Amino acid sequence: MTKALITGITGQDGSYLAEFLLNKGYEVHGLIRRSSTFNTDRIDHLYRDFHDPNAKLFLHYGDLSVSGQIMDLLASIQPDEIYHLGAQSHVRVSFDMPEYTGDITGLGTLRILESIRKTGIKTKFYQASSSEMFGAAPPPQSEKTKFQPRSPYAAAKVYAYHIVQNYRDAYGIFATNGILFNHESPRRGETFVTRKITRAATQIKLGLKDKLYLGNLEAKRDWGFAGDFVEAMWLMLQQDRPDDYVIATGETHSVREFAERVFSKLGLDYAKYVAVDARYFRPTEVDVLLGDASKARQALGWQPRVSFDELVDMMIASDLESAKKEKTLVDAGFSCANTERIS
Repeated sequence: MTKALITGITGQDGSYLAEFLLNKGYEVHGLIRRSSTFNTDRIDHLYRDFHDPNAKLFLHYGDLSVSGQIMDLLASIQPDEIYHLGAQSHVRVSFDMPEYTGDITGLGTLRILESIRKTGIKTKFYQASSSEMFGAAPPPQSEKTKFQPRSPYAAAKVYAYHIVQNYRDAYGIFATNGILFNHESPRRGETFVTRKITRAATQIKLGLKDKLYLGNLEAKRDWGFAGDFVEAMWLMLQQDRPDDYVIATGETHSVREFAERVFSKLGLDYAKYVAVDARYFRPTEVDVLLGDASKARQALGWQPRVSFDELVDMMIASDLESAKKEKTLVDAGFSCANTERIS
């Protein structure tokens, strides 16, 4: 049975990837951080008690800041494939926590690669690179586009990208970079702009909220479905040779357009409910991200299946269901927090 280790397994991508690999018969191991509250809701439907002889998903406490712990874990599990998705991945937050972002998002990758080198395990390594690395580079962006990072998060990802290439060349490690453009789903974190929009719009529709505050409405992004993108991760590690690939849909939409589309589908005029708050602007903005995934289409045979419109419908349906449950509680006299606690 093929073994895979996923860092960031409790996140959006980690949950879809775990699902995908389990369906392929893998034994899946996930790295999770210790917390006083449970944060495994995205993978709870996949988990079986480890006493169950049919259990194929195993969770391990660990932290990307502790190299010795990572090394011990790799030596113990001996994974055939490692999918490194764990990071401080919120771009706006990286301006508030630049040192932490550099440590976890940048050096966290180095710690895993060093652990692979020192333990000598035979494994294939996938690094979750980001379209944010392109930053101010003109679109469309491909594997040949020069990086121009515009945030601490993007700069940390650029470091991780190059250290993957260095360990691949220096030590013969099968290590690949997947440069993924924005990918969303109903499992997206609630502070990321797409989910923030669908969640707020459905709450407004049911009278649970009356306003949505956003930052730069003109920023354009290449948005795809996370479930499609995790398949590309897997395909990269099934190749005979490691390489780097851009994964994207090839079409771009603005934040304003996304909001308009969501509110319109709910029968609402977004202009009546959406306001701009300068606190959500980044100190340095990325105007347009538009990916050219020609290489992945040709070499991997990958292409997105879910369209932009289908993605929007999927996210609205999920958040509308959640909003209905919330309204039921409110109508019954319970209080639900609808305000955003932090920018």
